[in-house]
Amino acid sequence: MTSTADGTSAPPTGSTPTGSTPSGSAPTGSAPAGPGSEVPGAAGLSRGQLTGIIGALALGAFLMILNETVLSVALPSIMDDYGVSAAAGQWLTTGFLLTMAIVIPTTGFLLQRFPLRGLFAFALGSFLVGTVLAAVAPAFGVLLAARILQAVGTAIVLPLLMTTTLTLVPLRHRGMVMGLNSIVISVGPAIGPTVSGVIVNSLSWHWIFVMMLPIALVILTLGIVFIKVPTPTRSVPVDVLSVILSALAFGGLVYAISIFGEVLDGPTLPLVSAAVGIMALGLFLTRQFRLARTGRELLNLRPFTNRTFSLSVAMIMIAMGTLLGTVVMLPILLQNGSGLSTLTIGMMLLPGGLVQVVIGPIFGRVFDRHGPRPVLIPGALMLALGQWLFTTIDPGTDLGWIVAFHTIFSIGLAMLMTGLLSAALSDMPLKFYSHGSAIFNTGQQLGGAIGVTIFVTVMSTIAAGRADAGSAVVDGLFDGAHLSFVVGGVLATVAVVCSLFIRRAPDY
Repeated sequence: MTSTADGTSAPPTGSTPTGSTPSGSAPTGSAPAGPGSEVPGAAGLSRGQLTGIIGALALGAFLMILNETVLSVALPSIMDDYGVSAAAGQWLTTGFLLTMAIVIPTTGFLLQRFPLRGLFAFALGSFLVGTVLAAVAPAFGVLLAARILQAVGTAIVLPLLMTTTLTLVPLRHRGMVMGLNSIVISVGPAIGPTVSGVIVNSLSWHWIFVMMLPIALVILTLGIVFIKVPTPTRSVPVDVLSVILSALAFGGLVYAISIFGEVLDGPTLPLVSAAVGIMALGLFLTRQFRLARTGRELLNLRPFTNRTFSLSVAMIMIAMGTLLGTVVMLPILLQNGSGLSTLTIGMMLLPGGLVQVVIGPIFGRVFDRHGPRPVLIPGALMLALGQWLFTTIDPGTDLGWIVAFHTIFSIGLAMLMTGLLSAALSDMPLKFYSHGSAIFNTGQQLGGAIGVTIFVTVMSTIAAGRADAGSAVVDGLFDGAHLSFVVGGVLATVAVVCSLFIRRAPDY
């Protein structure tokens, strides 16, 4: 019997063995169009139910991604309330990223082992418990534990959204829905500082989490109501050694990246963390290749044999790296260098987020009709243009130009987010969707961590050097930011080159 999303059991179809799922047993997006309101490729779901399923997942993912960067502006207030240093306070972000890096690689297994509804309820439940703890946290350690619980839910919901979209949404509509999903991935981090800026200026940082609670409860209710589609599962035992190696590999690498800026002050911890991560990653990959022969792997690496998938992962790492690096860099630069308030900076970043909301679905339709290249190539060009334009900012730059540069960057980001995952998995067998989505989302987190580290480390190093040489603090900040954006521009230009080699899948 196969498990279903609502906790019941469904009889096996045809000759399918009990507890297993053949590669073609789950609904796909290639079925012919049917009459009425039934959505082809969605197991006979009505349009309303399919909209409810994707909507609940997308809203949950949006709230959780928003939560990932929402503390960036509130961190000084949190440090004052608990009397902790900046290094300790940064663990609210580092711990979140570490947890994401550890949990996401396991989601390829989880999505095959457990039903959709159960995973969604667990993810939202974990996020809700973490949010309640964060709102009432009496000590910094409790707040850090709360952030870790929130990260567990976030790490599960993101691959869940992508895999469900690829599995249930018909092929001819997939690009448009992925365009809507791109809003979740890219707009959430972009408006996080805006939301926290407004709340912290009006109330206290605790209200950031208080206001999330009713929204999370509504989303959980929507998911329970709509997510009732039968979900084929496989009774595969988890390989404990793979889980341990995955945690050491991805956790070690993200931690090493996040503290790499301290390598000049004390190189031991960053270098040891990187060495442990690299060695564990090598052992993890070797073990996954060996376990794949028997179907017991935690993460199947076969998607990397597809050139389009590999290029798409590289591009999403660059896109998320430049996104999070820019979101972290601009507030530091404009607050400390130009003296703007956090609320003003947040409002300056808002137009870019709103543009992504508008154009994501539009370019999703372009993707549906013409394939990935008309979306990804101009998207990569706009992303690179935005980064190179940021290198021209100085203390006298008009704020309107900065908003325009950020908007150009945001348009390119929205176009890339719209098409990359669909392009990555477009000509891949259905049985690899969950693993491909897990790899893709792991790449996003690694790319984001690397981007933030590169941007902040370069800016801090140059600014410190200029200060030692007697230059003004503002000049050092802008010189460091210029070099950071040069690095971002080079990486975005690499993404442009990658986009030229992504081909249209045979089904488009």
